[in-house]
Amino acid sequence: MGNITASRTQLKPDPKFDSLLASKFINCLMWDGKKTIAQAVFYNALDEIKTRMPDQDPIEVFTQAVENVKPHIEVRSKRVGGASYQVPMQVSRARQQSLALRWILLAIREKKGRPTHLRLADELVAAYNREGAAVTRRENTHRMAEANKAFAHFAW
Repeated sequence: MGNITASRTQLKPDPKFDSLLASKFINCLMWDGKKTIAQAVFYNALDEIKTRMPDQDPIEVFTQAVENVKPHIEVRSKRVGGASYQVPMQVSRARQQSLALRWILLAIREKKGRPTHLRLADELVAAYNREGAAVTRRENTHRMAEANKAFAHFAW
């Protein structure tokens, strides 16, 4: 793990579940510095998950959902002698997490017409069950890496 960002050293666990991952997600969800709104959306989504899956701990569902979205391998462009190759590469732990959070947020922002906390609850439950838009994106990333395995020897 190379460079440590300030956001990682200063990140405080969220107030309700004492989870660093949750507070990171809330920060990514936040727009215009409106943290209380982001927290409300996140906690409402977890409450929604609790009503849908009463036998599960909602923060566990969230953590597992993020875990299921994390990519293990991705493709990066590498120029070799005038041609660009899509080279499959291992993804670092920090990048896995940030990609997973980003993809979940992209998935809920693409869907329109329902309150954000409901869309978030849907996506987290879907990701927990290894389905949904964010997991599909991970599958596609893995598929691309698999398809370009021939160029793995260009990895740097």
